[in-house]
Amino acid sequence: MTIALFAVTEAGRRAAAEVAGPLGATAHELGELPTLWPGLDGAVFFLATGATVRLVAPLLADKRTDPGVVCVDEARRFAVALTGGHEGGANALATRVAALLGAQPVITTASDAVGGTGLDELVQLLGAGVDGDLAAAGTALLDGAARLENPLGFPLPAVPPTTGEVRHTIVITDRVALAEEGMPTTRSAAAVTRLVPPTLVVGIGSARGVAAEAVAATLRRLETEYGLDPRAVRAYASVDLKAAEPGILAAIAPAPLRTYPAAALAAVDVPNPSEVVRREVGTASVAEAAALHAAADLAAGAPVELVVEKIKGDNVTVAAARIRPRGRLAIVGLGPGAADLRVPRAEAELRRASIVVGLDQYVDQVRHLLRPGTEVRASGLGDEEQRAADAVALAVKGHAVALIGSGDAGVYAMASPALQGAGDDIDVVGVPGVTAALAAASLLGAPLGHDHVLISLSDLHTPWEVIEQRVAAAAAADLVTCFYNPRSRDRHWQLGVALDAFRAHRPPTTPVGAVRQAGRPGQRVWTVALADFDPAEVDMLTTVVVGSSATRMVAGRMVTPRGYRWITR
Repeated sequence: MTIALFAVTEAGRRAAAEVAGPLGATAHELGELPTLWPGLDGAVFFLATGATVRLVAPLLADKRTDPGVVCVDEARRFAVALTGGHEGGANALATRVAALLGAQPVITTASDAVGGTGLDELVQLLGAGVDGDLAAAGTALLDGAARLENPLGFPLPAVPPTTGEVRHTIVITDRVALAEEGMPTTRSAAAVTRLVPPTLVVGIGSARGVAAEAVAATLRRLETEYGLDPRAVRAYASVDLKAAEPGILAAIAPAPLRTYPAAALAAVDVPNPSEVVRREVGTASVAEAAALHAAADLAAGAPVELVVEKIKGDNVTVAAARIRPRGRLAIVGLGPGAADLRVPRAEAELRRASIVVGLDQYVDQVRHLLRPGTEVRASGLGDEEQRAADAVALAVKGHAVALIGSGDAGVYAMASPALQGAGDDIDVVGVPGVTAALAAASLLGAPLGHDHVLISLSDLHTPWEVIEQRVAAAAAADLVTCFYNPRSRDRHWQLGVALDAFRAHRPPTTPVGAVRQAGRPGQRVWTVALADFDPAEVDMLTTVVVGSSATRMVAGRMVTPRGYRWITR
C-alpha cells in the first residue's frame, strides 16, 4: 500500500516517525497532497479533524476510488477514520495506527461501530457490481430487516441476522432476474438489491472478418435468452488465431481478449465438438473450450462449469463458463495469549469467518472480536483431530471457517491435522502467530540467536524412544533446544531424562530458561544453571529453553551469539 503521512508540529512528526516503518509509509509536506492524492491508498494526518477536512474536501471524488483518510490528534489519544472507511480502508488503517501509538481507534461507519458486516464490505469482498439501492439495502441489513440470498454459495463472513419484518432482499447472483430458472424467488414486496460478482468467462469463436455487430448481437443473447448479467463477465477468451480479429475486439472493447494455443483448447472436453472447426483451426472447439480453459486459468483451482453451451450467430459462436466459489478455511494462530502479540491478520480472519472452530479457552480469548451472527464451535482439551476434521468439513460445505489455536497454528498445533484432511476443493489461508518458543525467547533474552531445535516431550503422538533419540541428537549437536509440552501430572519424568542427556554434553553452568504463561496473567520467567535446574517447577504451561555451550548470561539475560566471536564488556 502507498500511505502518506502529514504532520506540522514536532509532536505530530514524532508520532509519524513511530508509525512510518511498521506501515511502510513516508512523510510528506502538506503542499504535496494534491499531487500525491491520485496514487495514494491511505493518508494519515497528525492534525485537527477540521483542518484535515478542509485539506481533503476539494480532492474527494468517489468513495470507491478515494484513499482512506485517518486523523490523529496532537495528544495521540485517538485515530479517527475520517473518510473511506470501507472501500478506502480507513477503518483498518485507523485500527493499525491506533495499535502502534497506543491510541483509541474511532470508527464511525455504522456496521463497524456495531461490529457487523457492512454491505459495502461484501461488495468489495466479492468485487461485485451493484443493481439497486445499496444505501437502503445496507441500512436494512444493519437494522436486521434484510434477507440475504446467496444461491452461488460464496463463503461470506457472518452477517446480521434478520430480526424483524423483511423490507429489503439482497441477492448475490450473476443472473439478470430473480425469477429465472435456478434462482431463488422473492415472494414479498420487499425492495431488492442485486450484488453481481464477476463469475463468468465468455468464449468467442468466429469466421475471419466477422462483423462487430454480429459478435455483439450474439453476446447479447447470453443476457436476453439465458439470463446472464453482462456485469458478471470477468473475461473474454478465444483461440490465438483470433487475437487480432477486429470484429471481436471491437465488440468486447474496452475489455481485453485472452487467447490460447489451439493445442491447449483441443485438450478441453466439450459437449459440442466440430470436425469442421478442427480442420480449420486445429481444435474441435473454440467458444466452449476457450470459456472453460480461461475459467480454469482464472479460477486458481476453484471448480468451473459450462453454463451456456455454444450458441451460433452470424459467423460467430459464443459460450459461457462459470467459476464457482468454494469454501474457505483460515487456520489462525492467536499467539501466546496477549492481545498485543496477536497479529492483525488474525483478527481480520476472525471477522472474515462465519464459523469459528477451536478449543474453548482459546475461543474465549477472541470471542469479543467475532461479528454478531458468527457461529462458534468450541470443544475441550483432547479433541484436536476432531476439531480439525469438523473445520475442514464445514469449509467443504462452502462456509468461511476460521480454525484457531494458540501460538502458531503450524507449530505443534492445528494446521497439520487440518491440512492432512483438506483436499483441493477448499481455499486455505494460513495466518502465522507468535509461537511459544518465540514468546519465551523474547522474555529470556536472545537464547535462539544461533541454530536451535524445537522438541515436544509429549509421547501422545510420538513414541518416547523416538523422542529420546531426537533429544540425544540435539544434545550431541550442541543445539539450543526448546522443549514444548515438557511436563504434565502423569508424564513427569521425561524432562529430567532429557536434561540428563544435555548434562552429558554441556558445561554444568549452561543456562536453562523457563517461561510459564508467556504473555498471560501469572507469567513467570526464570533461569537456572543446567546442573541445578529443577523439573518439578515446570508444567504443561511452561516452555523450557536449554542453551548451547556458547550461551551465556549477560545482565540477567540468556544470550546465544550469532556465530561471531563472543564479545564482553
